[in-house]
Amino acid sequence: MSQKYGKLTVVAIALAGILITVTTIAALSVSRTLPLNGTINTVNVEAYTDSACTIPCTALNVGNVNPGSTVTQTIYIKNTGSIPVTLTMVTSGWSPASASSYLTLSWNRQNHVLNADASVSAPLTLTVASNTGSLTTFSCSVTITGTE
Repeated sequence: MSQKYGKLTVVAIALAGILITVTTIAALSVSRTLPLNGTINTVNVEAYTDSACTIPCTALNVGNVNPGSTVTQTIYIKNTGSIPVTLTMVTSGWSPASASSYLTLSWNRQNHVLNADASVSAPLTLTVASNTGSLTTFSCSVTITGTE
């Protein structure tokens, strides 16, 4: 009877070891962070990091991101012109090109009309897919335009 329990104990320990290994590998692949390098360009408007619109914003800076996460960087857009403009944002220059398959950058100010000499907060939200393949680092360019 003790030999039967001995074999079961060995099998249970082996299965526990396999389970711990698989769980550790899964946790490591999910907790991997991806550094981001991104630039912010503007046309007919200005981007700032502060609500007083005194510190220019030229970089997308959400820090390291994890697969399956969503992170936000709030910037402030100011219309320095003398007539209202309509805001649009586009991303380009994803590097590597496959990054755009795993990452989505959005905001809540698309087609927003911004009056002359006015500013508005603009949260930029980066959504990362749960499975990012072999992606380890990425960059992109963001262009925010104010169209008259």
